[in-house]
Amino acid sequence: MNNTATNYQILSEPPLAIGKSIFFTVTTDLTYDQRMIRICSSLVQAGFKVTLVGRKIKNSIPLNEQSFKQKRINCLFEKGKLFYAEYNIRLFFFLLFKKMDCIGAIDLDTILPCYFISRIKKIKRVYDAHELFCEMKEIATRPAIYKMWKKIERFTVPKFPAGYTVNQLIAAEFKKMYGVDYEVIRNIAVLRQLPEVEKKEKFILYQGAVNEGRSFETLIPAMKEVDCKLVICGDGNFMQQAQLLVKENNLQQKVIFKGKITPEELRTITSQAYIGVTLFENKGLSNYYSLANRFFDYLHAGIPQLCVDYPVYKEINEQQPVAALVNDVSPVNLAFQLNNLLHNEVVYSKLQQNCISVRETLNWQAEENKLFQFYNNLFVTK
Repeated sequence: MNNTATNYQILSEPPLAIGKSIFFTVTTDLTYDQRMIRICSSLVQAGFKVTLVGRKIKNSIPLNEQSFKQKRINCLFEKGKLFYAEYNIRLFFFLLFKKMDCIGAIDLDTILPCYFISRIKKIKRVYDAHELFCEMKEIATRPAIYKMWKKIERFTVPKFPAGYTVNQLIAAEFKKMYGVDYEVIRNIAVLRQLPEVEKKEKFILYQGAVNEGRSFETLIPAMKEVDCKLVICGDGNFMQQAQLLVKENNLQQKVIFKGKITPEELRTITSQAYIGVTLFENKGLSNYYSLANRFFDYLHAGIPQLCVDYPVYKEINEQQPVAALVNDVSPVNLAFQLNNLLHNEVVYSKLQQNCISVRETLNWQAEENKLFQFYNNLFVTK
């Protein structure tokens, strides 16, 4: 493969507001949060002091050393309302005794303690909205849960005038709902040297959260008619249902669950895959307006993917096709489309070459300039 990519390095001028201390808060296990590892690493290299705060769960592995500080908070509960209540209380008291210049809430599930801490400490606050949280299927389809999170959103988001999200459609929704003007900083992968990989066996890869709304109900049955294996790397709230679907369809030898994989291991598996999948049900604006990390991870690995034909993916694909886009996510159509990518060498080769070309311009080294500019403006503005 022709490949001119260089190793990861900062390609932009660092911000003027260096030396400022930023705390970011998430509910994820930090080991696997590629997006936040990417953001925090860039800001540290640009001269900021960064701490990422997440949670520790029973099967958490030791944290890898990073250029930024990391803190895991232990909780008695691991899911549901009790987890969110406990975590937010523990997070508040942890942050209360830390010195910082800015607090960044990553998605809605940590926004309340960040808001109160920013008011108490009289510091900058930022909302990093990875998605339309209340419009995720697991929230939007549960009226009581939706009402609770929507109340939190209405209370807090207007009080976070500084923020950013992953695409213009989501930014426009926040503007329409709450009058905030959020920047767009996309979840694009870091440009790394593309390794020469001998693909001994063709397999399809799904990487990311195994959550509701990701079309596993149709993807897994589709595999009965697809001529290779499906490897699923990740965990989430739909894992038990996904495993049950595999058993019901007698696909135990064809659908392989790898569980959570570290970013380094995941890059190796992705480079060996033949096809990636980025599928979402069209239920809730969060899915319809999504821009998933995995879309760029597949692209940067030089592998074509089967992807939903939703607005943001369609816009990228129209510039130079890197994916086969589908509106119909039924098992019959998914099987047909996956088999076409497996066996149509002309289509596959064209998409593959486009991936290798597009990654040279669509990469984190270019996108991070927007991140630097955002935080520079935040700190120099009174």
